[in-house]
Amino acid sequence: MLENYFPVLLFIILGVVIGAVPIVLGWVIAPHRPDAQKNSPYECGFEAFEDARMKFDVRYYLLAILFILFDLEVAFLLPWASILKEIAATPAMRAFGFIEMFVFLGILVIGYVYVWKKGALDWE
Repeated sequence: MLENYFPVLLFIILGVVIGAVPIVLGWVIAPHRPDAQKNSPYECGFEAFEDARMKFDVRYYLLAILFILFDLEVAFLLPWASILKEIAATPAMRAFGFIEMFVFLGILVIGYVYVWKKGALDWE
């Protein structure tokens, strides 16, 4: 029974080794010559003028969530479009597939209009 899990164990060991070897090689081979410039908190050429943990406007997050939602719309539309010929082959499935996608797109359009009316897509 346990011999069935040997390939899984081998795969895990191989994954750990492949992940650990570059880290160990970098630690062993890399030169260790820290200086004041390398130990500074920012290596962009000038001192930091603001806190790195400043607050972002909530619109950035809202726009990111909207992008994910409309990206998922494409992820749901693509499989439906790829089997569209099979859906249209039978009359019962033709009506069901059309209504199903019409309802899905209708919900997304209602959400899009709602977001638009709320002003979430306006950028100042």
